[in-house]
Amino acid sequence: MQGPLIKFLLKHPSAMIFLGVVALFTIFVTLGSEAVGYGFISTSFIKTLGKTLCFCLIAIAMDLVWGYTGILSLGHFAFFGLGGYMIGMWLMYERTRLIVVEAAHNAPLPPTFAEIQDAIGTQIFGVVGGADLPAIWGFAHLLPVQLLLVVLVPGLLAFVFGWLAFKSRVTGVYLSILTQAMTLALSLYLFQNDSGLRGNNGLSGLQNLPHLEDTPQSFITIWFFWASAFALALGYLLIKLIVESKMGNVIRGIRDDEARVRFLGYNVEVYKLFVFTLTAIIAAIAGALYYPQAGIINPAEIAPIASIYLAVWVAIGGRGRLYGAAIGAAFVSLLSSWFTGGQAPDVDLGIYTIKWVDWWQVLLGVSFVAVTLYAPQGIGGLFDKINLVKGSKGGEQ
Repeated sequence: MQGPLIKFLLKHPSAMIFLGVVALFTIFVTLGSEAVGYGFISTSFIKTLGKTLCFCLIAIAMDLVWGYTGILSLGHFAFFGLGGYMIGMWLMYERTRLIVVEAAHNAPLPPTFAEIQDAIGTQIFGVVGGADLPAIWGFAHLLPVQLLLVVLVPGLLAFVFGWLAFKSRVTGVYLSILTQAMTLALSLYLFQNDSGLRGNNGLSGLQNLPHLEDTPQSFITIWFFWASAFALALGYLLIKLIVESKMGNVIRGIRDDEARVRFLGYNVEVYKLFVFTLTAIIAAIAGALYYPQAGIINPAEIAPIASIYLAVWVAIGGRGRLYGAAIGAAFVSLLSSWFTGGQAPDVDLGIYTIKWVDWWQVLLGVSFVAVTLYAPQGIGGLFDKINLVKGSKGGEQ
């Protein structure tokens, strides 16, 4: 007998194709890794691929809130960054604690807990003129609590913001402006040295996992790549189940005609709040996986421009197509790494030389405008045209 999940995948073959592609891609990268494979893919590139998978996850979340529910949020990267900060606090605290304990190993008297805490505070916050651990670091020594905060802090912020905004029935461009204002306010607050998160310096050294100092980076990198691939597959499956359920029909109705859905008796605000909060949590999980691979997080990562880039990824990939959002994020992320990493050759026009490091953002902007005007279904729409994946916008994904 077939289980419910198998029946669902058979009914929606594009989901099975997406999960299969992720699985095959993961196997291929694993076989090519320096840690457990044949070594034809460098560790640095695997790290780039792992970060790209995290971008795909947040892009799918963005597609649910924008492509399906019609809420153009320009603040979801704030939740992505908060997830990174929550896990980064434990990573930085525990690594610093180990250094402090090791330094005091040969002391005549073993240090007390208070002395260790003082030394940790000085090590972490000396760069911003501080010496004490702020109150928000009260659970930084407890990994299970910090992992829980990865979900709770962004989820609570999204819930409170969404409840206030949706209860007031703020919609359209006004809601987009409010989400952008929330992101700007958060980033400006984090830029302050007294924010408790080291201001502009942010949290660094996150790639050095505590208690694994002797483990090669090639192994740590492939572990995070596996975790990112698993999170992407699980996140896609969860959102896919939502959009193909009765709730999916309701949120598409909210996108297309909110007043009519409300007239039919549905509590529109509850549906929008659920989607907004859920996607914020998914974005935070993606951020918690991303920043240990990136190695550093600072307030610039939460700047409003990052959330605008996220909307561009989804638009280029194909809004209202989950696989399209993932394709758009992967395509733009990898292309950005190629252009800004110096691999793209400069173009000598005689009177002027185009250096892609400087012109990449212009190219991205032009691509967004071109897709909006001439290919509103994005890259994902190409699959519909060649009949590899059936369905129209907001339908079969």
